[in-house]
Amino acid sequence: MPQSSDTTSYKDIKKTVLSRIRSGEWQPDSLLPNEQDLAVEFSCTRTTVNRALRELADEGYLERRRKAGTRVLSAPQRQARFTIPMVRDEVEAMGGTYRYALVSSKLETAPEWLSARLALSEEQSVMHVRCMHFNGNTPFQFEDRWIVTASVPQVEQADFSQIGPNEWLIQTLPFTNVELSFLASRADTTLAGFLDVPEGEPVFTGERTTWLQGQPVTFAKMFFAAGYRMTTQF
Repeated sequence: MPQSSDTTSYKDIKKTVLSRIRSGEWQPDSLLPNEQDLAVEFSCTRTTVNRALRELADEGYLERRRKAGTRVLSAPQRQARFTIPMVRDEVEAMGGTYRYALVSSKLETAPEWLSARLALSEEQSVMHVRCMHFNGNTPFQFEDRWIVTASVPQVEQADFSQIGPNEWLIQTLPFTNVELSFLASRADTTLAGFLDVPEGEPVFTGERTTWLQGQPVTFAKMFFAAGYRMTTQF
């Protein structure tokens, strides 16, 4: 039920909006009701609504455009933190032609190292997806990803033949926390074949773990072909 104007604060509205985003009631890329409608719902002024939405935009949950409305961002883009791009966007931003190819996708029991890393219960099942991302016919990134079925049960019916797991997750489920690590690793025989580099070649590698309200969602390793550059601004 809407709260009265005496008790509704911008913090109350922020909490409700975040709850609707995280529960999936307001999906990524969907438009929010306009400020006037939200003001009526919460029995408050448009100024109060505006402050709540403005702060959520500053915190990276929403995008606000004049005359275009306010929409939910596909992934939180917190200020002063690294933005997680989709590979498709990276390739196309370079003027390239993005191409995706599934290598394998299977349901399996989480290996011990993954269970320890994500604090998973014993015999927890995960969807293990391996795929390639290309710039035209040139290898761009090899992705090795595990998705926790207890957190994302719909992954068991997902079809990754045409869409990568990262894009699918962005469309399906938001996240509340992310951990990023960057390192250099050496290409083994399999990775060397996928990225078209000599075996033993140092490869720029990213590791990413995401959670939704404390529950582990996914762990991924991304291996990039030679020449990859990562840039961020603060």
